[in-house]
Amino acid sequence: MFHLPKRPIKRIGFVSFRIAGTDGVSLEIGKWTEILERMGYECFFICGHSDRPEEKTFLIEEADFRHPDVDLINRESFGNIHRSPQISELIRTTATKIKEKLYAALQATNVDLLIAENCLTIPMNIPLGSALEDLVVETRIPCIAHHHDFVWERQRYAVSAVNDYLRAIFPPPLSEIAHVVISTVAGEEFGRRTGLPYHVVPNVMDFEVPPPEPDDYSQDFRESFGVGPDDFLILQPTRVVPRKGIEHTIELIRRLDDPRCRLMITHDHTDEGDAYFHRIRSYAELLGVEIIFATERICSRRRIKSDGRKCYSIWDAYPHADLITYPSTYEGFGNAFLEAIHFRKPIFCNRYTIFMTDIAPLGFQCAAMDGFLTDEVVEEVRALLLDKERQEVMVEHNYELARRYFSYDRVENELRSLLSPPWAVTPH
Repeated sequence: MFHLPKRPIKRIGFVSFRIAGTDGVSLEIGKWTEILERMGYECFFICGHSDRPEEKTFLIEEADFRHPDVDLINRESFGNIHRSPQISELIRTTATKIKEKLYAALQATNVDLLIAENCLTIPMNIPLGSALEDLVVETRIPCIAHHHDFVWERQRYAVSAVNDYLRAIFPPPLSEIAHVVISTVAGEEFGRRTGLPYHVVPNVMDFEVPPPEPDDYSQDFRESFGVGPDDFLILQPTRVVPRKGIEHTIELIRRLDDPRCRLMITHDHTDEGDAYFHRIRSYAELLGVEIIFATERICSRRRIKSDGRKCYSIWDAYPHADLITYPSTYEGFGNAFLEAIHFRKPIFCNRYTIFMTDIAPLGFQCAAMDGFLTDEVVEEVRALLLDKERQEVMVEHNYELARRYFSYDRVENELRSLLSPPWAVTPH
């Protein structure tokens, strides 16, 4: 049973590896922050790397999974079944350092509740998970564990020398922790594997507020990447990792066989190594498809680079796209799907599991494949690109559905339920 303190909850601290950039977890933290602050709470950020306000941020360098010690632990812990004494000691000493800094963060921010964003879910930083579990046990501070990607959902964690940590911490069965998952499928598997109660809170967008139109800064977005006014900008707003299915987008463009189709990929490829990045570059060259890798110029915020070129935000890219591609083989939920709907763009996607269980039954319309491209899907995409009236009907239909099912109000209602037992006082 999840317990809150018998005092008003006014200050909330998000804890994660990094809270920066355009990855899905960081984006959801931003949305939850906006909703919580609208409800009257004050939010703080405890992490290894941050682009949030400095006065609201407490940095712990070892919390970042790219920290050298954490990187060494990860390289030695997965793909092996034997753990050396040196790695065991490094996990313990790093966890001790992080815990000391977590205590300092609690003192500095004076938060009443923590929201652990994926760091009690997926073992990208075992010492952070261990330290956070200890902190919750020792202080009894209430914690919401917001789970995006579970360890059992990732093949790279299947062979492990740290199964003792995985069973105990990812996720931990503590009464001080309320567990939130982002889809019904994830919830059912979480319940089956852990026996713990959970809440389902899907990813959302603020569909009550229309997306921003291109302004003076972003008017030249297409031109700056060499995309002409009559070209079709096909945007894949994902990281370059295997589960994003980028090879399907490359095949789609080859089969459309239209020189006006230009493919842009917005995100980085470094989180899971370079092998897949090199594979899709080679595949694109084989099929004669040019890819615009825009990651160096699509950033968490607008700025001018040292060479004088503009950096755009991800929200600058969407308005200029003609089609959003999202052929993922697996997703925790599907941020890019909601973002495309918010910007009223047609979508090509794969019928991944969560799409089939939590999205498609609601009536959303898109060009969708079942694991592989067919002629019918290619022709449906072609029709969407060429028929603006058909496109307009589809995107408006999707927007109204999303406003009904995936708006900020849904998260606010769920958070009110979690944060408002009889003794808790909601701030005004």
